[in-house]
Amino acid sequence: MRLRPRALIISTAALCAAIQFVPYGHRRTNSHLGMEPAWDSGRTRDLFFRACADCHSNETQWPWYSHVAPVSWFVIRHVEEGRHKFNVSAWSTAMIDDAREAGHQVRKGKMPLRSYLLAHPAARLSAEEKAALIRGLDATVAASSDATAGE
Repeated sequence: MRLRPRALIISTAALCAAIQFVPYGHRRTNSHLGMEPAWDSGRTRDLFFRACADCHSNETQWPWYSHVAPVSWFVIRHVEEGRHKFNVSAWSTAMIDDAREAGHQVRKGKMPLRSYLLAHPAARLSAEEKAALIRGLDATVAASSDATAGE
């Protein structure tokens, strides 16, 4: 049995419409509870928010495609995982090791994720910007560590 192109198009459209009702992928929250770290500079904060904050803060910018399944499932999962691992909007001194790890991931080129960069070209950092972000994260963590040690 051979499907006709028209039947294939209609079946595909019906499936795409039906998956919009799957309940996963509808949790797009941006609670503003908590506080950010004491950034070493405004530039570090700006670079972080340009390249990292959509997944690692509660200030996610939800693009139109984050409302369309199945892409919304992928986006929501990445944001939830990112916030779970490291969320600057819920900063506490207990997160210092997570912040150090974030710097290591940027240094190794594992963050931001390539899939994120494909959809967000503004998040691409030049070599100089990447170095500045790493230095800034390290300095922010060091200042937080020093503040904790002084308590």
